[in-house]
Amino acid sequence: MAANRRRSTALAAACATAVALGATALAATSASAAEVPLKGYELTWGIKESYRNYVTGMAAGTFTPAGGAVQAKDNGVFTFVNGTGSYDSEAHTVALGFEGSLGIVSKAHGFELSLSDVKFDSKAAKITADVTKAGATQQDVPLAEVTVTRTMTDMPTKLTEEAGDAFGSASYAGAAGDPLTVAEKKTESPTPTPSGSTTPSVTPSATPSVTPSTTPSTDPTGSTTPKPSSTGADSKGDISYGTLGWGVKQSFRTYVVDGVAKGKITVSGGAEQASGNGVFTFPDATGTYDTDADTLKASFKGSVTFKGHEDNGSYGLDLTLSDLKAELDGGSGKLTADVDSLGEKSDDVTLAELKPESADLTAKDDVITVDGVAATLTAAGAKAFGGFYQTGAELDPVDLAVALTEDAELPDADPTSGGGTGGTGDTAGGTTGGTTGGAGTTGGTGTTGGTTGEVTGGLAATGSDVPVGALGAAAAATVAAGAGVVFAVRRRRTADSAQA
Repeated sequence: MAANRRRSTALAAACATAVALGATALAATSASAAEVPLKGYELTWGIKESYRNYVTGMAAGTFTPAGGAVQAKDNGVFTFVNGTGSYDSEAHTVALGFEGSLGIVSKAHGFELSLSDVKFDSKAAKITADVTKAGATQQDVPLAEVTVTRTMTDMPTKLTEEAGDAFGSASYAGAAGDPLTVAEKKTESPTPTPSGSTTPSVTPSATPSVTPSTTPSTDPTGSTTPKPSSTGADSKGDISYGTLGWGVKQSFRTYVVDGVAKGKITVSGGAEQASGNGVFTFPDATGTYDTDADTLKASFKGSVTFKGHEDNGSYGLDLTLSDLKAELDGGSGKLTADVDSLGEKSDDVTLAELKPESADLTAKDDVITVDGVAATLTAAGAKAFGGFYQTGAELDPVDLAVALTEDAELPDADPTSGGGTGGTGDTAGGTTGGTTGGAGTTGGTGTTGGTTGEVTGGLAATGSDVPVGALGAAAAATVAAGAGVVFAVRRRRTADSAQA
């Protein structure tokens, strides 16, 4: 069915182009008239906004258009010009190649590449380009699949595995790219379509975009009837103990361990990380709760450190999160942490806004459990991530479990949770170190480390979701400063590398 949809959308796009070509071209029925030449088109595409922010933010890099290509202001999208090609009036498809190139360079993160000979083919529903890295050029690399529309305006794109490799981030594969627009550059008023044209009008139905609602569930009745509870604890009081589960952001973990950061993740102070470069668990909760007021304030022990971009023993990324605190008040809340980035510490930085599925806090067997709490990045958190992630970006969900009495039992923890004995490295570099000495490290392909359980060694060169390849795309971490900016990437020693 996907192939049928692609053919129908490609047909629709071609029909729109046909209108611009005029009635004469559309009337052609001979084989020689099937290919109608096109010229003067422009292709506008931003690759992926988070990638642009990563390059000019934490990577301290630059975009340099050339050969007629331009970039919109404020680190905007790119436009490639003078598109030429053809319209197939029988197959109703468009194939265009564009002039202009784009250089992408970061001295701080050690990458340099360029894109040229950008092409759009509505039949294949793809964007391709020649990609030059490390002095070698690959021609016609498929960068994105395109959902072709009738107007060829703001067409949805999906990045390919090849794009992930080109931009240094395996996590880009299958990720949504920026919308694509292909349009003729108008130099005069368009020729009106003659009345009475027999050209069929094709208007495919567009697939609606469905965005899952993250609005917390609340009681619409506003009832004040006391909530049922099987707890023997008071309705409010001090937390006895508990845990917080949070992965920060999966693409960021991938970026650090498997992306161009070629780094490692270390937990300490009782914190653990799930195997396979999984989420973190922070223990020993203290704080207060009030199930009548639906409020919870809890602090947790343990810390997690992300290191990457090593250069002669110095790290461009060296970030530690500790003293995590979660606050819930009805249907909202926040997550804070102390952040130490490259030796510069900021306390109680509000990293995320929290939205539980329900506003109600209910204790069962003297335990309050709140799983799958949606976490979205705050403005301060976005600055902390060096602008790679935008305010409102979705972070990993938060899981909370707190005991109200000393003899209450928390839900069973994931048996694969971090720590344990250190495994052997795999091709993804996702080995989890042991917990001997109270710390574990994810990363590398080496053997189990010493008393700290550290695993070291080379990592896969492919990226993560940085952001990027960092995205590697990783994911991204970085150095940022500013009101609570805590996540920063060390600028290299030259003024050039400090460019944002």
